[in-house]
Amino acid sequence: MDRLSEMEAFVRVVDLGGFTDAARKMGLSKSAVSKHVASLEDRLGARLLNRTTRRVSPTEIGLAFYDRAIRVLAEAEEADAMVSTMQDNPRGELRISAPFSFGIRALAPAITDFLGKYPDISVHMVLDDRFVELVAEGFDLAIRIGDLPDSSMRARKLADAEVMVVASPAYVAAHGAPASVQDLASHNLLHYSNLSSGNVWRLSGPGGQERQVRAVGRLTINNGDALRQAAADGLGIAMLPDFIVGDAVATGELVELVPESRRPPLGVYAVYPQGRFPQPKLRAFIDHMVEALKETCGAGESRAAE
Repeated sequence: MDRLSEMEAFVRVVDLGGFTDAARKMGLSKSAVSKHVASLEDRLGARLLNRTTRRVSPTEIGLAFYDRAIRVLAEAEEADAMVSTMQDNPRGELRISAPFSFGIRALAPAITDFLGKYPDISVHMVLDDRFVELVAEGFDLAIRIGDLPDSSMRARKLADAEVMVVASPAYVAAHGAPASVQDLASHNLLHYSNLSSGNVWRLSGPGGQERQVRAVGRLTINNGDALRQAAADGLGIAMLPDFIVGDAVATGELVELVPESRRPPLGVYAVYPQGRFPQPKLRAFIDHMVEALKETCGAGESRAAE
């Protein structure tokens, strides 16, 4: 049997947790997928899957093989993409990782238009506020917000997001509004735990100089929308990007505090693995998002960086 077909069958079974769903995804019969995996195990002389009546899971050897297999399949897809590039016809599945709030509020609406524009592309988007390992976890692209760590990945800026310090009218009525950045230290600050600067808020003072405030409030959350809700409920002051709280400020559900203390905008980036031939589906998605996010976040300059 074809080695790549065997490998793809095995990867699909692991990804989807069973032969039936893998067969449906590949457009094959369940028996055909089973034969592909059995042939692979026979050729390698190793058992790659634990099979029970309830579930299928990789063995220790199978898990190690899976990590290599998804890389091989990605390389094979890139080779196919090279030909597609020459034909200028984007197609295939695009696996995207994005922060939860940004994915719902900004990406999801834009993806609807994108899929209508490119009928030969399918999107598998995973919303997660953690930083995924793109290559190891089989993603084509991840959305990153804020400062980018040094890496071997390529990046293109999609947009800028303004950061706002907000609280509910009820909180302000009960505790007063801070008159300056320094006054924030005496308030209950609601903290986003995935902030790159830890529990330190970096804001600008009246003259533009940076001021740091340690967020020592009673509530820390790893999701922006949950933090927005806590602020709306009057639990304290939150520092969040405008794509999460801009509409709430516009309706009066939240009020912006010390607006002169806004920090520089956060960059919104598309991060993707290095490749000699950028896949057409990837290039098409990034170009589409640059235009689509202008209204959501404001336009950002495009760039490619090592």
